[in-house]
Amino acid sequence: MELSTLQIIWFALWGLLWAVYFMLDGFDFGAGMLLPVLAQSDTDRRVIINTLGPVWDGNEVWLITAGGATFAAFPTTYAYMFSWLYLPLLAILFCLIFRGVAFEFRGKKDSDGWRKTWDRVIVTTSFLASLLFGVAFGNIFRGIPINMVNGEFVYEGNFFLLLNPYALLTGIMFVLIFAFHGALWISCKTTGDLQQKAEETHKKLFLLMLAVILLFLIYTWFDTYLFVNYMELPAWFLVVALCAAAFIAAGFMKGVKAFLLSCAGIVLTVFTGIIGLFPNLIPSNIAPEFSLTAFNSSSSQYTLTIMTFVVLIFVPIVIIYQAWTYYIFRHPVRPEDVADPDVETY
Repeated sequence: MELSTLQIIWFALWGLLWAVYFMLDGFDFGAGMLLPVLAQSDTDRRVIINTLGPVWDGNEVWLITAGGATFAAFPTTYAYMFSWLYLPLLAILFCLIFRGVAFEFRGKKDSDGWRKTWDRVIVTTSFLASLLFGVAFGNIFRGIPINMVNGEFVYEGNFFLLLNPYALLTGIMFVLIFAFHGALWISCKTTGDLQQKAEETHKKLFLLMLAVILLFLIYTWFDTYLFVNYMELPAWFLVVALCAAAFIAAGFMKGVKAFLLSCAGIVLTVFTGIIGLFPNLIPSNIAPEFSLTAFNSSSSQYTLTIMTFVVLIFVPIVIIYQAWTYYIFRHPVRPEDVADPDVETY
């Protein structure tokens, strides 16, 4: 297979891995953020957290896979990205670490104060991780100040430059999409009053989320070059239309169907950005020729070929295993399920 073909394939796979990660970890970010909104008692909080207990760490496998794919397929991009964006990426990492610790430590001591402290950690880190991921991708969509000096890529920005209005709007959009997604997850995985409240919250978030998505698209049109690829091949606008249709349909439905439509909406949201970025992985807003692309930062043809075979063998195994996990824990969590003192719960 030609090198250019492999580079395009891995660019698409890079986008797909991020899309799957946000689709899966998005709902447990959302559920974590909604703890103080939906839970009226410690039992409610335990029910919500136990809907995530069997799956949250498996969801994060896709983050490792996305990062690993970036490292192996586009090592130049990986190296520069972790150099230029070290502080925000480190902040995301700390959020994920403390969030995981909170899930595991929450139920280790029979104390209201202990549990409430870790609940606050879950809420805070879920919100910050969602916001920071959105800010990171907002800056990628908009482009960052990459210059070329003596044949080397040079970043001419700083941490505070990353907190621009467009990136912050993207961060807010991620927060709302994940909260919407999380409310749908909780409505599918709980019963009674908690389920009813999750359905009501999903309806309340719906219009606000759509308004922010619309504002994001308008801002994107005027402040980025993401729509250049769409104008050159208008058929790509079908992806944007399908994304909007998925979220709108999810807003008017409930239960598993609404959750699956939200999953589709998140995947299509990521691909709306990926299509607009191509072939850029990290675009420069100083000059297009200074951008890091799938073509100037990829591994060798041999490496990409080997990686393609590895993906074809192992990714289906991961999907089968994770699908089995979701199937085994498919039933809703009820208050009586977390009330048994002989069963360890979060």
